[in-house]
Amino acid sequence: MRVSVIGCGHLGIPHAAAMAELGHEVIGVDVDQAKVDRLNAGECPIYETGLPELIARHTASGRLRFTTDIHAAATFAELHFIGVGTPIDADGRSYDTRQVYGAIRQLAPHLDRPCTIVGKSTVTVGTTSQVTTLAQRLAPAGKTVDIVWNPEFLREGHAVEDTLRPDRIIAGLTTAEGEKAIRAVYAPILDTGVPIFITDPQTAELAKGAANSFLGLKISFINGVADMCETAGGDVSKLVEILGIDPRIGSGGMHPGIGYGGGCLPKDVRAFTASARQLGADQAATLLRAAEEINECRTDVALRLTTRALGDRPVKGARITVWGAAFKPGTNDVRESPALALAQALQQAGAHVTVHDPQAVHTAMQRNPELDYTNDLVQSVDRAHAVVLGTEWPEYRQADPEALRGRVADPLMIDCRTTLDAARWRTAGWTMHQIGRSEK
Repeated sequence: MRVSVIGCGHLGIPHAAAMAELGHEVIGVDVDQAKVDRLNAGECPIYETGLPELIARHTASGRLRFTTDIHAAATFAELHFIGVGTPIDADGRSYDTRQVYGAIRQLAPHLDRPCTIVGKSTVTVGTTSQVTTLAQRLAPAGKTVDIVWNPEFLREGHAVEDTLRPDRIIAGLTTAEGEKAIRAVYAPILDTGVPIFITDPQTAELAKGAANSFLGLKISFINGVADMCETAGGDVSKLVEILGIDPRIGSGGMHPGIGYGGGCLPKDVRAFTASARQLGADQAATLLRAAEEINECRTDVALRLTTRALGDRPVKGARITVWGAAFKPGTNDVRESPALALAQALQQAGAHVTVHDPQAVHTAMQRNPELDYTNDLVQSVDRAHAVVLGTEWPEYRQADPEALRGRVADPLMIDCRTTLDAARWRTAGWTMHQIGRSEK
């Protein structure tokens, strides 16, 4: 098929590249000319595992191209994906959907033949109905323009994999034509046995927020239990194993640490909580808000752990290395990054902070220029009084504690993601502190 992807950010770029990988002819549209030029040159402005290779391969083949001309996309494509951003609104609770409506207002007047618009952006329930009315009013093709809402369930760092090999596809629609189009564009994926759920638009709109909110509840639950373990003298990692073996629970997503971040999970939990309130589900909203509050406190928990671990040395004046700036491994996205929030909190407490990250130093510098950064893992620990692990990149698990011990002022490791082999580091002469484990 000939498809367009409107909006080239953390959602749109991987989706456009994946559609080209599936064999479609793809045109991506963005308002940023510099970004478009980079993409057309085969360069990827964001980091996602496997994405630079797809961009380079398919721009070179001609199957994938980018433009700022939305009329060109309307003329070219028979199906249009909307992948613009829906950040949290000024009220701090709901989605700002202005970019979605803006994209429809720009695209629809150029639609003079039957086509399908597929919304990928995460939106408030009821948006599909309003977008349908707007698009069909503005488009010369009128009611032959179909709207389908097809929420994404991408894990940042795995966006390419999750687009090409998803665990499910959801399509909220109202017409047979819309269903035919969505089955056609995803045919190579559906042919592998991936299930598709054809629903009403309201169910599709709620699906993404519900999924992320449940994950937020799960993460916040185990972080709350981690605090209990630390006080009681328990081991949260063992507790996760015990709980995770229950097939009704499972250990996936139940990893204690300094909380969740990124461009999707925090805003989706906030917006889903607000939707619960608006729909009169007050008890559900109270439960969701409790999960938010636990997550919001995780930086303070990590800061207290670091303060205790330093012992007689005050945080003020201490040289502290923070490993990790991205909110999770596999991406250079630092939006609402717990690791970067902790680095900032340590710096505000008077510490001299150096941040290392395998991929996110540049994006972190743009967001927090007051911190010091380095791209060299070994040099990052030079003369440090403590190393704090804030993002669970594999590079940190693979680091050599014996080699690093000779470079630090004090061999003190504070693992805020409970991801390191504590015994290995202790054997190399390091003092280890981990969230959710008492200091025995």
